[in-house]
Amino acid sequence: MKNILERIESKKTDYGRYGFTRTENIALMTFFDLAQEYDDVGDFYSLCVAIPRSFFEMEARLYLVDSKSTDLRLTTATDMGSDDLLLPSEVDFEKLPYYTDRRSLVLPIRGKRIHSDDATSSRDNLLGLLQVYPVPDMDMHTTLFFEKYANRIGFSMHNRFLASKNIEHLKFIRTLVADIEHNVIVPNMIYKLFLRRLKGKIKKNRQIEDRFSAALRKGDHDEASMEVLLKELSEVNQGLDGEYENIEKHYKNMSLFLETLFRRSHFDQGRLILRTKTCNMKNDIVQPQLERYMEQFEKAGISIDDHLSGIPDGEVISVVDVGLIAQVYANLFSNALKYAQEIADESGEKKKYLSYGRQIIKDCFGEGKDGIKYNVFTTGPHIPPEDRDRIFEEEYRGSNTLNRPGTGHGLAFIKNAVEMHGGIAGYEATKDGNNFFFIIPKSP
Repeated sequence: MKNILERIESKKTDYGRYGFTRTENIALMTFFDLAQEYDDVGDFYSLCVAIPRSFFEMEARLYLVDSKSTDLRLTTATDMGSDDLLLPSEVDFEKLPYYTDRRSLVLPIRGKRIHSDDATSSRDNLLGLLQVYPVPDMDMHTTLFFEKYANRIGFSMHNRFLASKNIEHLKFIRTLVADIEHNVIVPNMIYKLFLRRLKGKIKKNRQIEDRFSAALRKGDHDEASMEVLLKELSEVNQGLDGEYENIEKHYKNMSLFLETLFRRSHFDQGRLILRTKTCNMKNDIVQPQLERYMEQFEKAGISIDDHLSGIPDGEVISVVDVGLIAQVYANLFSNALKYAQEIADESGEKKKYLSYGRQIIKDCFGEGKDGIKYNVFTTGPHIPPEDRDRIFEEEYRGSNTLNRPGTGHGLAFIKNAVEMHGGIAGYEATKDGNNFFFIIPKSP
């Protein structure tokens, strides 16, 4: 409380020293009140330039720093049609605020220091510029007033950015929860199957142990009976080895997915943060995910046709976030398991299969910027045309899938993960079925 009271007294002294006129004080209060009233950011930007126009008959322009390019861009103005614009190359950032030879005053709009990581510029927390004109020759009082006005704009922008960041952060958490549910919790339920089968084999081993003990007690351990018991024991142990391999594979995948989705950087930034490294897509990503689903594909009668995969052993090395792209393939294979259907080929032979592959797309991302297209194809009826433009939307499910289990999140996750790599995800109806693909830039 002592510090707060001291700051209040300091501000009282400052405002007494500023000597703002009644009109200037009303202008600041009007801006403060209406800044709270307007929720739309476009209306807020218009308010920033309208105050000088309404109270002081000055034109005003608001420039903001682009968050990606860090370039200044004209956001709004009271005279958008004027050709006499302040060019970014003309701005002398070292002298802000300053008067130009066109009788304008250029002022910095800054965010709070705590907001610097989220502000649109690293240049001393600069969010943008306010230009007002025409102004008299250099006047200290006018400079002081508009400095304070620009400060008010900066504080309001800071609060809006902070609120927007919090909303985006909450949306990200909601999406991340869906990612975790879809790629960790639901697949993790297969552990129940592994444990149930493991328990069955352990039970069988104990039965063999009991029979062996009984035979020893009775002295009934002739060679033939021992061979039978050893054969049964060998079969059970082979089964145990298989279950161990299944659990180990699943453990490695779940560990990879958990590490990918629970990175601290995701929560700090409020978005997924890539952690890329070079990898062999076939050996490091595709094959491990395919092996996870192989047993389920066999039970569903889905064969794997990879002779046209286009992924030779000497696979081109890619730079990707292994955990995210592994989940992309996991989602594609999971969908293949749910939606692949039997078809009859030209000879009438019935087939139900999955095929995967890749191909180079020349100049996909501009001249000299090739892309690699990764495909996962399954047989079955085509997705209805009315659904094709929306299947990658969050929670959207095609009209032909509503009677099957699913959340409508898998394809949305794929789209997000691929776009984070600078790529695109898509679908195409092809002969005999459906091809889901993604294209990422080819590594140099």
